[in-house]
Amino acid sequence: MSPSFLHMAVVGTGAMGRGIAQIAAQAGSTVWLYDTQPNAVDAALQSLSETWSKLHAKGRITTEQLATFQSRLRPAATLQELKDCDLVVEAIVERLEVKRTLFAELERWVGPATVLATNTSSLSVTAIAHGLDRPQQLAGFHFFNPVPLMKVVEVIAGLKTDPAIAERLATYAREMGHTPVMAQDTPGFIVNHAGRGYGTEALRIVGEQVADFATVDRILKDQMGFKLGPFELMDLTALDVSHPVMESIYHQYYEEARYRPSVITAQRLAGGVLGKKVGEGFYRYMEGQAQVPPEPPVPRPASLPPVWVPARAARRAELYQLLKDLGATIETAQQPSAQALILVAPLGHDVTTVAAVERLDASRTVGIDMMLPDATVRRRVLATNPATRPDMRDAAHALFARDGKAVSVIKDSGGFVTQRVVATIVNIASDICQQGICTPQDLDTAVTLGLGYPLGPLAMGDQVGPTNVLEILFNLQTVYGDMRYRPSPWLRRRGALGLSLTHVEA
Repeated sequence: MSPSFLHMAVVGTGAMGRGIAQIAAQAGSTVWLYDTQPNAVDAALQSLSETWSKLHAKGRITTEQLATFQSRLRPAATLQELKDCDLVVEAIVERLEVKRTLFAELERWVGPATVLATNTSSLSVTAIAHGLDRPQQLAGFHFFNPVPLMKVVEVIAGLKTDPAIAERLATYAREMGHTPVMAQDTPGFIVNHAGRGYGTEALRIVGEQVADFATVDRILKDQMGFKLGPFELMDLTALDVSHPVMESIYHQYYEEARYRPSVITAQRLAGGVLGKKVGEGFYRYMEGQAQVPPEPPVPRPASLPPVWVPARAARRAELYQLLKDLGATIETAQQPSAQALILVAPLGHDVTTVAAVERLDASRTVGIDMMLPDATVRRRVLATNPATRPDMRDAAHALFARDGKAVSVIKDSGGFVTQRVVATIVNIASDICQQGICTPQDLDTAVTLGLGYPLGPLAMGDQVGPTNVLEILFNLQTVYGDMRYRPSPWLRRRGALGLSLTHVEA
């Protein structure tokens, strides 16, 4: 079967352009390659030929496929040579005026039915199309690097894009073996928008001295199942890429508090501490390997105090069972004895607030994160408050490490680490749905494929429970007095009705 676009071109032959050309040729298109840089096209042709030769050597493609794919590539020395193409995809520098100039020039040569597509990751498709004679023919076609491996592509309709053009591009993406997701033309589209919560909230946590970079990474990987911690991820993508995206989306949304960047990344960017590619970021790298500081040892107190749990603790019954399994002495009176470790399990609130409101002895009060069932996490997280005695902190640490499960002890924070990050991710995703940027289904698909999250943001919210996410956000707003935690109306409505966040409306 012939592809939707039999003759297509890629303008810009860097990593993204080469990746798009590869999967287009593999889908059956004849692909023209154009670049303004001397020898860039020849280098791209050589690189693609080597890529297919390696796949052939591994038995991934046949000898016939190798020859066929290579035969579908065509070098172009001028834009005029692209005049017979059905589709032209731009993968050049992320500068609005440069892209506008390119498409205006392309309109001079290509036919009136030719589809024009931009691979922009952060610029407005509507703005790129402004001034064109045929803006209805231009759409966003945003792939992710490396293109052959990242199996999602955002198809973005600008204000004047013909809906049929977006549908044709979505069909073509499927023919190339990718999953298309449809997005409205808004800052960050789906993936870069939805991804704001993970790193920015982690940066706020570190900025408040709640925990260090490595501890935050460990907690989010071991509690929620993220493949990379936020600081590992920023080191991999590099701050000269990730920090400008943070700033761009923040400013494009007119300083919306949810997207506020961090001075931590701004300072590191200014100092050239960019990440793995320069050998130093949030971690130092030796021979490409991150030098991760060791975890603090588990304390070994001579004896453990009895434990008392207040009535309002999250998952109280489950927490009691865990304490029994760990061999703790549990007090069940209305008030704790003078020797007891007081264990609270708040959602959203900090340990200090709980101790003050419930009139507990703060010096003996320690918090534990029970947002998720203990059986589903590989790490337990405890939090002290400013008055917690060291002996009580160490006793809690030793107790919850008795069965060999990892334990992290952090300083007082509304919502612990995982609660804050997950609630922020879910809230931003809910706001994307509120704005109608995409469907809930496309949102979760885009994030799991584009960011590698263990679950889509909405499925993540369902795992925690929408009412629990709402409670965390309301309490965080109280603790911090910050509008960045105000719940999205979309989330509030579903929480109020007891609906799952992945529920499909009639």
